[in-house]
Amino acid sequence: MYLQVIDRVTTITKEDFRNNYFKPQKPVIIERFVNDWPAMSKWNLEYMSELAGDITVPLYDDRPVRHEEGFNQPHAKMKMSDYIDLLKKEPTRYRIFLWNILKEVPELQKDFSYPDFGLKLMKGLPMMFFGGQDSYTFMHYDIDLANIFHFHFHGKKQAILFDQNQTDYLYKIPHSLIVREDIDFANPDFDKWPALKKAKGFVGNLEHGNVLYIPEGYWHLMRYLTPGFSMSLRAIARNPKNLGKAIYNIFVMRHFDNLMRRMKGQSWIDAKNEKAVMNTHRKLGLI
Repeated sequence: MYLQVIDRVTTITKEDFRNNYFKPQKPVIIERFVNDWPAMSKWNLEYMSELAGDITVPLYDDRPVRHEEGFNQPHAKMKMSDYIDLLKKEPTRYRIFLWNILKEVPELQKDFSYPDFGLKLMKGLPMMFFGGQDSYTFMHYDIDLANIFHFHFHGKKQAILFDQNQTDYLYKIPHSLIVREDIDFANPDFDKWPALKKAKGFVGNLEHGNVLYIPEGYWHLMRYLTPGFSMSLRAIARNPKNLGKAIYNIFVMRHFDNLMRRMKGQSWIDAKNEKAVMNTHRKLGLI
């Protein structure tokens, strides 16, 4: 597995972004693009606790998917103030993801603006993500295959990315948006997962105020090196193939998968995990 370091720039013009990163669909980290946002000086864990401390938030960890769990069903719930106290106290696997700040804490909208990257951002969907030290997401791609602008605050975070052309090497689970959950992409076991030797991706670290551009449909894994949080803004997929795949995922794939979970239970999950290995190894002539 080869991971190329993601390009880093201090700032960038709309024209340079479109020509050098959006058109070739290449990730980039922009270090100081949002220095004029009030969020740069205000957004930290203490501020979030002050504004949203009484709100009960859904929490997720890194346990494997189970058939009885619904789509994006949380594993626990906690008041935001208690969760942030936990983040500051000790490492925890609990994360918050897809937390709509316009719905939950509309005051936060005063702290940022929608930047002009030359793409039409979906202004109704600014989503926040929180995590404790050493917590991480599974390798996945977003259901709508959107162009994602990921703004990180408070602490450090690592991103590992692969484009869709690398899917054959990643042990993708059928009828899902994830790969085998027992793969450790930070220290992969190539004896167990030999196809990963062929995978070529990107890696980069984010700090307070950095923006990561994740192109359409990119696989991504986020690991919190310290407690912190991020906000994502997104723009609809422009590639017709990606847009068609997004429509299929939203209106067909996820509903079919949920139906099969209800009908077959855990055997459906186990069979998909086995097929992820068989399909990958068969495509590469390993079986």
